[in-house]
Amino acid sequence: MKANPNDFDLKAFLHRFGLFIYTGDPVGDLLLIEDEIRELYELNVIEKEEFMEAMSAVHSKRKAMEAR
Repeated sequence: MKANPNDFDLKAFLHRFGLFIYTGDPVGDLLLIEDEIRELYELNVIEKEEFMEAMSAVHSKRKAMEAR
């Protein structure tokens, strides 16, 4: 697992699976991204380690938005 969740590129991760999420609402985007990551994991498309990295990145971005 990467040491810094900010190093994980969520957009590139989602693009690997043909997923493009942009609603114009950054908080809404993160909620949709989180749902997609969970679904990828539940369908066994991604491994647990990658799931944990992606979710950590989502939570990190959400905390950064809340701090503003």
